[in-house]
Amino acid sequence: MAVPVLLIIDLFSRFDFPDADRLAPMAVTAATNVAQIRKTFDDQGWPVVYANDNFGDWKCGFRDLAQECLDTPGPPHAIAELLFPGPDHYSILKPKHSAFLSTPLQILLEKLDAGPLVLTGMALDSCVLATAIDANSREMRSVVVEEATAALPERKAASLLVLKESGVATISTISSLALLLSEADLNAAQTTGG
Repeated sequence: MAVPVLLIIDLFSRFDFPDADRLAPMAVTAATNVAQIRKTFDDQGWPVVYANDNFGDWKCGFRDLAQECLDTPGPPHAIAELLFPGPDHYSILKPKHSAFLSTPLQILLEKLDAGPLVLTGMALDSCVLATAIDANSREMRSVVVEEATAALPERKAASLLVLKESGVATISTISSLALLLSEADLNAAQTTGG
C-alpha cells in the first residue's frame, strides 16, 4: 500500500549565496518544524528522503555535506543538528532546482510505493516550487507544509498562491498535515478495496 514520503529539500546549506543572511533565520525556523514532521514519519516508519544541492562538489556524498554543515558554526550547524540524517533515511544529491531533474528520485519513489509527497525545505520560491511542479507533471500528489518551508517574505506568499491556484500541490499547516495524511490513507484503502 502506498505510504506518504517526506521530502526535505535543500535545508543543508553553507548560506554563502545572495540574501543568505536574510533567509538563514527563516531556514532555521523551517528546519525546526521539519524536525517535528520527520519525527512523526520516523515514528510511523514512513520514508524520509533528503534532496539537496551538492554545493558544486561532484566528489562527495550527502552525508559528507551534512557533516560539513554540522561542523560549520551558525545556521548550517543549527540546521544540521536538528536534521542530521539517520541510518534509515534516504538521500539524493541534485544538480539544479527540482529534486527530480537529473536525479534518481522518481525511481526511488516508485520503489518506496510513494503516496503523497510531503514537501518541505528551502527555498519555497525555487527548489520546492520546481519539485512540486515536476511531481505534478508525474501525476504525483504533493502537500507543501507552509511552516516547514523557507523563502524571503516577499516571495513566499506569491509562491504559495501559485501552488494553490494552479492545483499543483495542496498547501497545509503542520496541524492539518496529520488529517490530510489520514485522508490519503483512507482514499488509498478505498481505491484498493482495503
